[in-house]
Amino acid sequence: MTSPERDSAAERDSEAGAAARIGALGWLWCSLAVIVVDQSTKLAAVTALDPASSVELTAVLDLVLVYNTGAAFSILSTAGGWQRWLFIGLALAICAFIVHWLRDLPRNARWTPLALSLLLGGAVGNVIDRVRLGAVVDFIDFHVGDWHWPAFNVADSTICVGAALLVLGMFRREAA
Repeated sequence: MTSPERDSAAERDSEAGAAARIGALGWLWCSLAVIVVDQSTKLAAVTALDPASSVELTAVLDLVLVYNTGAAFSILSTAGGWQRWLFIGLALAICAFIVHWLRDLPRNARWTPLALSLLLGGAVGNVIDRVRLGAVVDFIDFHVGDWHWPAFNVADSTICVGAALLVLGMFRREAA
């Protein structure tokens, strides 16, 4: 291959790589949508709900207002405050890893970038709460009788769905 042909091939490879990165990074719009919905619903919960009461929606679903200073299932919620910065730092590191992973995905990947964008949006939504309030706003209370699942929010839901999609994507053997 001559030098001009080699240069042309390198340019095409570089353009194809850039297009693939832009394609996968286009999923960041999904993350942004998650963040907007998450923050909007949390604002509505903080505005409309009283921390001392709950609003019954169905026999198994209530709205409550909880400020969770811990992680999932309120882990470390009584640790004294240092966990706020630990969770913020950990979440930001994971977000950077996710963005890097998204950037390197092939353009035709679908399950993996969707899963990662849901994870990213949920993580950022909860980080915003931790930075602004020192705790994550949770307001969805699923229960059966007297048994209550820990209160959660939209960000938590998208993190769970994103994680499930990542696992399903592994079984689908998607090129990622």
